[in-house]
Amino acid sequence: MTFHNLLCCWVTRGVKVMDLFQLDKLEKLMVHDHKLLFTLASYVLILAIYINLNAFQFSVLGIVGSLLYFLINGIFLGHAFFEKEDAFFRLMLGLLLLIMLLGFVGWLAVIIYNLDVIRFTFVLFVVATICSLTNRKVKHKNAT
Repeated sequence: MTFHNLLCCWVTRGVKVMDLFQLDKLEKLMVHDHKLLFTLASYVLILAIYINLNAFQFSVLGIVGSLLYFLINGIFLGHAFFEKEDAFFRLMLGLLLLIMLLGFVGWLAVIIYNLDVIRFTFVLFVVATICSLTNRKVKHKNAT
């Protein structure tokens, strides 16, 4: 049975594809991060990406680290700015906003001097910090 047939069977039986990934549970766990574990995980991923760019240059490590970085920070931004949307659309809009933010901060780094590996890592760090602070500010605003 091919993946397409399997996917069609799931959809016709009423099982949503996004339920398989349990996006809502993952999002709730990440957004209500009181001890900043996911922010720290994002910083560790930035360090792993930096070390990979400088030393190993393994594509699998870079892809996995980048995907996790995008997932964490995309969920943060999606929840902060698109709280009333569906979980899937929050993630997609958060990822779009993350890409735009990375592009803007990267553009600033290019304008100021040059975008090399160290400045690229700094751009990732700045954007992760902005995402985390935005998420915490919105979380505290909704709590009051």
